[in-house]
Amino acid sequence: MSSISDISDPSVNPPIRPTASFMWRHPAHAIALGFGSGLSPKAPGTVGSLWGWASWLLIQNNLSLNAQAALLLVSLFIGWWACTLTAKNMGVSDPGSIVWDEIVAMWLILFLMMPAGFMAQLSAFLLFRFFDAAKPGPVAWADRLFKGFGWRGGWGILFDDLVAAFCTLLVLALWRWF
Repeated sequence: MSSISDISDPSVNPPIRPTASFMWRHPAHAIALGFGSGLSPKAPGTVGSLWGWASWLLIQNNLSLNAQAALLLVSLFIGWWACTLTAKNMGVSDPGSIVWDEIVAMWLILFLMMPAGFMAQLSAFLLFRFFDAAKPGPVAWADRLFKGFGWRGGWGILFDDLVAAFCTLLVLALWRWF
């Protein structure tokens, strides 16, 4: 059986397709893979975004505004570490099964727009999925900016989704303004 250190060098081993066993092998994997939502065989980014939406509804009802903000900040740094390590251990610089970036981006969107009704939340979800999947303009730029393995690549996994979240919030703000 391989240890974490054996599978962490992408030049030694072929890329790993994540499984539940891989996910539970290290806490970083469980976080980066969205506690299983990233293991979805179809559209893991969408499933991770849905997980982010559903979990935020619980978070906002059980934590103060300050605690929500602190959770977001801590989640960014823990996610950076988790995404960096998991991508390295999988041997893929930005695997689709890593969905912590979608989860944190949805949390940020909902944190900044709540309280909001179901249709506004659904609009935010759909806009975010559009920006994350289609990667227009600034999202494509952000996606290209930080590539590879290590801390830079781990930040890159998160960064393009944060830009997609910003674009989502900008469209929602303009929609509301007009």
